[in-house]
Amino acid sequence: MSKGEDSAPEPSRVRPATRAKREQILKAAVEIFGNKGFAGGTLADVAEQVGITHAGVLHHFGSKQKLLLEVLDYRDQADVQDLESKRIPYGPELFIHLVKTAFVNERRPGIVQAYTVLSAESVTDDHPGRPYFEHRYTVLRKDVADAFADLCAQEGVREPATVAAASAAILAVMDGLQLQWLLHPDVVELADATEFAIRAIVNAVLNPGPELASYVHDS
Repeated sequence: MSKGEDSAPEPSRVRPATRAKREQILKAAVEIFGNKGFAGGTLADVAEQVGITHAGVLHHFGSKQKLLLEVLDYRDQADVQDLESKRIPYGPELFIHLVKTAFVNERRPGIVQAYTVLSAESVTDDHPGRPYFEHRYTVLRKDVADAFADLCAQEGVREPATVAAASAAILAVMDGLQLQWLLHPDVVELADATEFAIRAIVNAVLNPGPELASYVHDS
């Protein structure tokens, strides 16, 4: 997501001490927004956790809305920090990346909780994170659809009309499983369930069987 002219300076132009303090604030905001939501969590909560003043948080981020956008960007960067290219892969490798992300997410419940809470909140009126999530899902659906197109071409399979539905389903399953895992971490195996679901959806696109509607109609 592009940043406006009033965004914070690029990390490379920020002093190490300032960069470290900003990361402390971001980590605190991830926890506060994850526990209380954007509406319930306050800059005072964030400041108290970091050990600075409310004004200190504003000095680094300008406003609560800007802090939220930085938190979302921080979450995105965490998704690719272990990748050499620092970018989400394209093509069929994207499916592997999504599964690997689920394994990584099992080790960072705080970020997962913040994302889950903020994404759900974003559908409410005038939520400042809504444009981010609208853009995110639009881009990811296209990326997954493109990955399906490349995979079908590699496998010599005619691309089915269900690709759009499959792309949305993969993202929905991943987010839904994260919610279930946060509620019942001792019951739901996030990574294994995500891998199973993505594998099943990919196989359904490559080897489509009878439509469920036919079973419903005949029952």
